[in-house]
Amino acid sequence: MGPNYNIAIMLLSLQFLATSTMSEVVEHHPLVLNYHNGHLLKGRITVNLIWYGSFTPIQRSIIIDFINSLSSSFSTSSLPSVSSWWKTTQKYKLQSSTLVVGKQFLHPTYTLSKNLKVKDLIALASMHNDKSSITVILTAKDVAVEGFCVRRCGTHGSTKFVNGEARSAYIWIGNSETQCPGQCAWPFHQPLYGPQTPPLVAPNGDVGVDGIIINLATLLAGTVTNPFNDGYFQGPATAPLEAVTACSGGFGSGWYPGYPGRVVVDKVTGASFNAHGSNGRKYLLPAMWDPETQACRTLV
Repeated sequence: MGPNYNIAIMLLSLQFLATSTMSEVVEHHPLVLNYHNGHLLKGRITVNLIWYGSFTPIQRSIIIDFINSLSSSFSTSSLPSVSSWWKTTQKYKLQSSTLVVGKQFLHPTYTLSKNLKVKDLIALASMHNDKSSITVILTAKDVAVEGFCVRRCGTHGSTKFVNGEARSAYIWIGNSETQCPGQCAWPFHQPLYGPQTPPLVAPNGDVGVDGIIINLATLLAGTVTNPFNDGYFQGPATAPLEAVTACSGGFGSGWYPGYPGRVVVDKVTGASFNAHGSNGRKYLLPAMWDPETQACRTLV
């Protein structure tokens, strides 16, 4: 297994160091994600889902619709789509990377208990991995995972097949609704520390699941552009800044640490979002580093 790729507390450290007012401009240091000449995930990629614990049908549909939206042809003239956000990954020497939902595995009885170690995540991923696939493990809100809320909201890594000749990428993300929404579901919940700006209204009405979407988007982008720790990143390989973690905390124009930026607000529901998805879904997606402009790019 490669090293874990953490998205949580890096995001928090950026958010909570802010002391600026909304009218001030934060000067960012030059940001370059170098390509380390390693493997990238290209072409058609199957995303297998492991639902560990209790997820409602509506929760599962929100996440499945998001994954399907990444490579769909859906578009609207009034606002960018989820797929337009994903197309930025093509600038990372990927040419194209199409994600499709593959197999789904339900573990409603908490097969390995409600307290998981990293080795348990690897075991789950190894049970269901396939070549040319990404295995995504989603743990329910009542499942404790080693390091969850303390050091990370999710990770991505890899497992080896029996012959050791090939590797398969996996992702784990926890539902933070009851354990640490101020850390892993920001900006949909009041942060634990730092500027106490009002939280945004979750576009799908579920703070935990809409938080999962942000983390899933972050880790999917990191997985295809740096699947085995030799792709695109900046900094040490053991704690790299990747496609989205390099831009942590940004969602709309004018963002700075602690302020997510200007996003679209639904006039009826008050929900905040910046991208349309399939089946009428709306999502809030994080900024991604653009190799062409060498800057963090938001959809709005």
